[in-house]
Amino acid sequence: MQSPIRIRRDNGIVEVIIDRPKANAIDLATSREMGLIFRDFRDDPDLRVAIISGAGEKFFSAGWDLKAAAAGDAVDGDYGVGGFGGLQELRDLNKPVICAVNGICCGGGLEIALSTDLIIAAEHATFALPEIRSGTVADAASIKLPKRIPYHIAMDMLLTGRWLDVAEAHRWGFVNEIVAADRLMDRAWEFARLLESGPPLVYAAIKEIVREAEGTTFQTAMNKITKRQFATVDALYSSEDQLEGARAFAEKRTPIWKGK
Repeated sequence: MQSPIRIRRDNGIVEVIIDRPKANAIDLATSREMGLIFRDFRDDPDLRVAIISGAGEKFFSAGWDLKAAAAGDAVDGDYGVGGFGGLQELRDLNKPVICAVNGICCGGGLEIALSTDLIIAAEHATFALPEIRSGTVADAASIKLPKRIPYHIAMDMLLTGRWLDVAEAHRWGFVNEIVAADRLMDRAWEFARLLESGPPLVYAAIKEIVREAEGTTFQTAMNKITKRQFATVDALYSSEDQLEGARAFAEKRTPIWKGK
């Protein structure tokens, strides 16, 4: 049986493509497979950046597979190690993830996109949280979206299920960049190459600080940084890369990051 997920690996970058025609919807088995893929990405020291996108040009992902649900997949079933789509609840994912939205991005598909760090979208991409129309709640989006965009816009999307075109999504700030459809993956790989060349220990510290700071006060987070109570910050401050960055700056050369 062919896997619903296609993987391409090139040096420190892994590309993950959801390939479940027609809508790249995600059932429990697909979600569990995605969780294993992103867990392996997290744990592989040679991988530095991930890209996630959907196959075809119409759908990034329609989210939860309602046909699978009708056939017996429980909405509160076992989504796997990373929660729905492999990303939402994957602990300690301290590497950059880029989402390339190639079309319709709705429901759980939008929740996956919101679990990434950068969102690049094709000019025909559209976004929505239509769960309200099927009598259920967009749970992860209800937590994340009001923290990413203005509250009233987030509530509009959650309460009405209305669709946003890519220009509006960009205007509210949850899309970083709009590109032509035929340039989408090239641009995602350009972005990934840029991040691949950067300092992985710094990326890890940024991601842990940002993640942990969501649930605490500014001063508490600052105190944890200065006392080296974040594992990634402690690793960074004790690393060869920390010294290499300072030396490269002083010597006016490009640093060579080793991730240690």
